[in-house]
Amino acid sequence: MTQQDQKNILAINFGGIGDEIFFLPTLLSLKKEFPNSKITLALEPRSKSVKDLTNIIDELILIDPKGSNKYFEMLKLLIKARQGNFHIVVSSGGNKLISILLFLTGIKVRCGYNTGKLSENLLTHPMPLNKNQYACSMYHDLIRGITQHNTELPEINIERRETITNSVLIHPGVSKLSIQKGCIKTITPEIWAQVIDLLVAEGKKVMLVGGPDDKECIEIILKTVRTQNFENLYGTTKNLKELAELISSAEKFLCSDSAPLHVAVALNVRTYVIFGPTDFNTLIPKSNNITPITTDDNCPLKPCLWARRQTTCENLDCLKITANQITQTICKD
Repeated sequence: MTQQDQKNILAINFGGIGDEIFFLPTLLSLKKEFPNSKITLALEPRSKSVKDLTNIIDELILIDPKGSNKYFEMLKLLIKARQGNFHIVVSSGGNKLISILLFLTGIKVRCGYNTGKLSENLLTHPMPLNKNQYACSMYHDLIRGITQHNTELPEINIERRETITNSVLIHPGVSKLSIQKGCIKTITPEIWAQVIDLLVAEGKKVMLVGGPDDKECIEIILKTVRTQNFENLYGTTKNLKELAELISSAEKFLCSDSAPLHVAVALNVRTYVIFGPTDFNTLIPKSNNITPITTDDNCPLKPCLWARRQTTCENLDCLKITANQITQTICKD
């Protein structure tokens, strides 16, 4: 074991569980470059379950940068960073103050996005921020100054189940936080119910799953769906790892633009995704295994969510996707 291999690495990435899965290729490449390194990930408490999906994260630091005590939380992160004997720090985020934070950690190698003169002076590796690409690639750009390894897709470590022939697993929900923010990113529960009816009529073995955030959506689906010839698995997965194990058993997976999508990508499961106001070019890799389902609404602002607005518009023409379109897309493969 060489001293070069024995790196103590601090990675900082705030966001939802999907953001943490996007960040995994960056951590994987760091592990390839420094095989005996110890990786500590600082992230929001709501995303801590990412550690259950991978064996490359050794420790977590839970930081809430969006709460009422955000300045105290950032001070806590700074203290832990200074006390952690880290050799390398890698931080995502386009805020200009990040370079100041990384500089104050005293860590020798500091990788972040180039946000101007400040970052150019305070970071050892200020890297270009290109948001117009797959998010995994955007994050991976952070470490291109310290490694030649290029891990393109996330990988997760779970015990895979045997594939259920002719099955379609449906996860209709999005995070409650998205709903609270007014970010409508999927079709209505009534359309989901029609999709179940049509897939069953096509002879598919349909399974329905969801988490606590999806309770209201699932209840409406169950009241609306006409067929009884599908398996309701709502409530049977208690955590993200169990959901990942279930997804691994599906021949095909149908979902919204949400965290389960990124789990399916990491598992290389044949996946179909409902996309409306968000940009699928940045959220899914270019792969024949992942199919975005969209509507041709000719909206001049599409995709608008995050790029042009922080909440969804009232028209939602971009989500007027029919159950027939969804079913035909899945069944033609």
